[in-house]
Amino acid sequence: MKKNIGLYFGTFNPIHIGHLIIANHMVENSDLDEIWMVVTPHNPFKKKNSLLDNYHRLEMVHLATKDYDKIKPSDIEFNLPQPNYTINTLAHISEKHPDYNFNLIMGEDNLKSFHKWRNYEAILDDYNVYVYPRISEGIIENQFKEHSKIHRVDAPIVQISSTMVRNSIKEKKNIQPLLSKEVWKYVDEMNFYKK
Repeated sequence: MKKNIGLYFGTFNPIHIGHLIIANHMVENSDLDEIWMVVTPHNPFKKKNSLLDNYHRLEMVHLATKDYDKIKPSDIEFNLPQPNYTINTLAHISEKHPDYNFNLIMGEDNLKSFHKWRNYEAILDDYNVYVYPRISEGIIENQFKEHSKIHRVDAPIVQISSTMVRNSIKEKKNIQPLLSKEVWKYVDEMNFYKK
């Protein structure tokens, strides 16, 4: 039987404990065998100039996940055309790893705007989507409420964001509890997000 892989996309700028809580909960409380943390070079919905270099963000994901056997970093999008569209990445990764069964992981906030994604119908034709709860504005489209390919996982609601972490560092606040020890050390030594 094919290994069931959940793809958790993000800019991870930086990766924080909220990302790890969600990824670990998803892999331990669903039929997913592994979670791949896909570091996105350029999210079409985000300004690129606020992002750290791809390889610094990838390194932080390596540092954050090294003690988790079922959570792996992925740079699969680094060599794909930008901006990155999920449908293109899913097609590429499925072709590259035919022995794996890939699934998309997203927060409920993304499900609310999923109808705006490029070729979202094609994603639902070929892939399952695992959704974790988020506190957010907007409503879920009726077409997604009972869709057979959309699976809700009752994960903890985590109200930590990378933006909050970056802003707190800029304001010289202690955010050590929000990052894994190794990521905090890396961010601090590299003087990231201080300006």
